[in-house]
Amino acid sequence: MVQVTDRVQGRHARPRRFWCCEAFMMNSTVPPDAEGRRIICDGDYATVRYVGYVPPTPELWLGVEWDNPQRGKHNGCHQGTQYFVCRHPTGGSFIRPKNVCFGVDFITAVKNRYGFKDKQSEKDQEAAAIVIGKKTVELVGFQRIQQIKNQLNKLTEISLRECAVYDSGQKREISQMCPTSDIVSLNLSKNLLPSWDKVAEVACQLKKLEILDLSENKLRVSSDPVSLSSAFINLRVLSLNGTGVTWTEVLMCSPMWPLLEDLYLASNNITVIERPVNTLQSLRTLDLFNNKLIGGTQLQHIAYLPRLEQLMLSNTGISSIHFPDVGHGCKSAMFPSLRSLAVNNNKIAEWSFINELDKLQCLQSLICKNNPLMESNKNIETMRQLIIAKIGNLKFLDKSEILPKERQGAELDYRKIFGNDWLQAGGHQNPEKNRPNMEFLADHPRYELLCKKYGAPEDGELKQEKRFTLKNQLLTLTIECPDQPNQKPIEKKLPDSMTVQKVKGLLHRLLKVPGSNLRLSYKSAKMESKEIELQNDLKSLAFYSIENGDCILARW
Repeated sequence: MVQVTDRVQGRHARPRRFWCCEAFMMNSTVPPDAEGRRIICDGDYATVRYVGYVPPTPELWLGVEWDNPQRGKHNGCHQGTQYFVCRHPTGGSFIRPKNVCFGVDFITAVKNRYGFKDKQSEKDQEAAAIVIGKKTVELVGFQRIQQIKNQLNKLTEISLRECAVYDSGQKREISQMCPTSDIVSLNLSKNLLPSWDKVAEVACQLKKLEILDLSENKLRVSSDPVSLSSAFINLRVLSLNGTGVTWTEVLMCSPMWPLLEDLYLASNNITVIERPVNTLQSLRTLDLFNNKLIGGTQLQHIAYLPRLEQLMLSNTGISSIHFPDVGHGCKSAMFPSLRSLAVNNNKIAEWSFINELDKLQCLQSLICKNNPLMESNKNIETMRQLIIAKIGNLKFLDKSEILPKERQGAELDYRKIFGNDWLQAGGHQNPEKNRPNMEFLADHPRYELLCKKYGAPEDGELKQEKRFTLKNQLLTLTIECPDQPNQKPIEKKLPDSMTVQKVKGLLHRLLKVPGSNLRLSYKSAKMESKEIELQNDLKSLAFYSIENGDCILARW
């Protein structure tokens, strides 16, 4: 039966509800549980908020709230009567039931999606019969059902995206059709599932299910989520992208997923984060891409998830981050297992954000491009070097591996660039007199560590020129060939913008040696005991902090 609402016109009219089987019979396309169901109409998705009459027309109407509010016309009010309520002032419409698709059950969707036969041939029908005594008994559909079972049992992954699935079908139909199923991955994104209860009816029949995609469904939270946990007992990966879910709803549902490891919540309504209590403790990956978080302090509420290794915060609007449990140069107890962080496409404009990330114990990979800070300097390589120098454990930056030689070059250059600031702030080559002020240490938390690693910069080593503005400066360099005693040293003036590859080309012409065989390094009078290899042919001499008077060593 369909629950029909009788409305009396008028601004303050109250609805009168009653059950009417005739209404359902009048239009058999309307299921008895239509109100609250998800539907498709002309390719657009909506939720039924009202089933009944809308005077003066005598026909049955569906009042729907569209997922895309631009598709609607009003907020559920018609001629002064509020038939239903929408979240958006133009999110509602009245439509005819005949134009609506209410969806199909799970098994029907699988048959349609994978092309399983649903009709027997005459040959199959003849074969599907046995003789008992003098009577022939037909086994109607037996071979068809057995064939579908065999096909289903071979599947390990099922994708039913946009297949209009609304429920599991008849009781235990899925488990009967695939009793030995090895299905571990199920994609039910952009379907017509109305609630978590309906999802659980499907999942409980797939005992080995580990990966579930429910993106772009609008799911009502169950009144008793704990009771549904047995349906998701093996679930490890869950996608809820574009479902409109809030963090509060995530926490309400989380008892259903006791072993969940990867949770994808991109493009939802998450603005505020609350601390999970006794839930989500096994989480390793959390994706919050394209959720407009209100302030970086929201992240502190998830900072003590013990196993969280990967956090995606791209396009969330964050501009700051702070780990208040420790000071500069110390490691925080927050995010104890975090290895990978994505904060690209945000509003990060201060170096203090990068400084804070060095407090993370395990951070190895950072994606931070397309932020105001990274765009403040047109020299991409310079920005990369500074970030590498500021975060000591980093192994990958913007998906590019940081090799040991690149880190060494970045840290040495950082040590030189800010050497004068260090001296002015109270730094000194003599450890007993070295007392840089707190302001400098807040801006450069790793500087003292770099001085211990490479030695304090000498006065003559420090750059006096304006930072990052040296272009095409000519360097007077000596080129020596340590393995060729008969080769005299060569003195050349080279621009600091010259790449290692071009230096090899020059030496190829001067020394008559194939450039591909050349191995270059350099040494400086300021660091007599160290020889630094020029590994990357595409990097400039300035990248390696080569200065006037330095010596390039060529070997082949």
